[in-house]
Amino acid sequence: MDDSSAAPDSESLDNNRSGKLPEVISIVENGDLILDVIFENSKDTIRSTRAAQSKLSSREPQPVPKKKARVAYRVNLQVLKSQSKYFERLLTDSRFKEAKDIASAFASLKLRNIKPEAAEVKELPWIEIQDDDQATQYAHREGAFSDLLRILHGKDVVTKQITMSFVTTLAVLADRFDCAPAVSKCLVGGLKFKWPVTNRKPLRDEVSVMSRNNEDILRQKILVSWLLGQPTRLQAATKEIIMNGSCRWSAFAEDDRSSDATWWYLQDGLEQELQYRRQCILNTIASVQRHFLKLYTSRTRQCKLGYDSSAACDSYQLGEMFKFLTNKSLMFLVDFSPGSLDSIADTSLLQIESLIATLRQCPSYQIDKNHTNCGLRTRILSILDFIHSLLSANSIPINRTLWKNNRQSVAWLPPESAGKTPADAKPFRFTRSLAGDQRLRFENALGAEKFAKDVFTASSWDWTAEDQVQDLPSTTPRWNLR
Repeated sequence: MDDSSAAPDSESLDNNRSGKLPEVISIVENGDLILDVIFENSKDTIRSTRAAQSKLSSREPQPVPKKKARVAYRVNLQVLKSQSKYFERLLTDSRFKEAKDIASAFASLKLRNIKPEAAEVKELPWIEIQDDDQATQYAHREGAFSDLLRILHGKDVVTKQITMSFVTTLAVLADRFDCAPAVSKCLVGGLKFKWPVTNRKPLRDEVSVMSRNNEDILRQKILVSWLLGQPTRLQAATKEIIMNGSCRWSAFAEDDRSSDATWWYLQDGLEQELQYRRQCILNTIASVQRHFLKLYTSRTRQCKLGYDSSAACDSYQLGEMFKFLTNKSLMFLVDFSPGSLDSIADTSLLQIESLIATLRQCPSYQIDKNHTNCGLRTRILSILDFIHSLLSANSIPINRTLWKNNRQSVAWLPPESAGKTPADAKPFRFTRSLAGDQRLRFENALGAEKFAKDVFTASSWDWTAEDQVQDLPSTTPRWNLR
């Protein structure tokens, strides 16, 4: 979207003065300024809008999307300057042509003893603005812009069907014209808008993967809460997309023209940070199964019972572990042939909660009745509980205030100069004391945010640190009296 001081072809300002005027909407009856706005829509936006309107069950006639719509708005100059920093600079700074035109028109009215509030539409200064649909892909922006001006003038919104697309367009326009505080106040108080639910639990036979429509709405929620200063909703929405994933974060993603809207690549570093946080969490969970696969394929005896069948027990548990992980699509067989890469599934929309729940289903099979506590299940449950407790920390979603004021202190993504791993990343060693830490049972516990960040961004993970300190044949618990 851009501004233009030059009038479009065949619709110049001179023609407006001679009588060829567009539709004029009076935001205020005694306005002293005319905003002449041209809204341009692409073919894709018009096509998608018509398809969406055809699916509506409402009997009320829907406005037909146009390739170009021209609407004029009669507004109050003083109100625009007080509510919008954009208009304050554009309409008062003498370096801009718009400010000179306003001063010249007011001087002409003063010579004829006509107050601007009582002047005819033709006699008022006309300020031209051009707006395209690149950021919003919303065809009826003239209604959203009209309501934006009403909000700035302290009037009620006239649009009846308040949808997520409308609110998103309103937020994008508010950000462009630098008047977000007024719109944010209206969204909380005056605008009766019910935020759509995108995190519902799937039905029993339903695939637990977020649909593209749900992700589209979820991303709009993130953008609106970021632009309009809604920190609580931003935290909830950013955590939801981290836990559910995005089709844009797939390693197999293809270019999609329908994803050109501004919320499909979130601004101010949010897109990269959210993707990196999800990758860190997935890497941490994946390190658990990799760790035990490495242990059971090593020459170190894992069965501590000391029976003659201990070696066979390790082999049996390795086979059960391998069968479980491959059957649940948590591990894929890849060999030296390039064709084997096709067996790797796309995990960009893998739900983290479902992933942990699947790992909890690890069976407790045993080679015989004597090996009751052998196998993966006994050793992995406490680790999964530990990771699940970390996911409730406030460091997982984006904190709007900290991200704006002190991004470096809360960002997981290392600077480009630091490489792929943060400079302060250290190996993590899991111990029984961490598993039994009572503070992890409570949300927002002191220090939990930094601790969760340190665990998920660690350079490596050792999930059996205490077991490898000393290889004792006895199974008697070792008491720590310190």
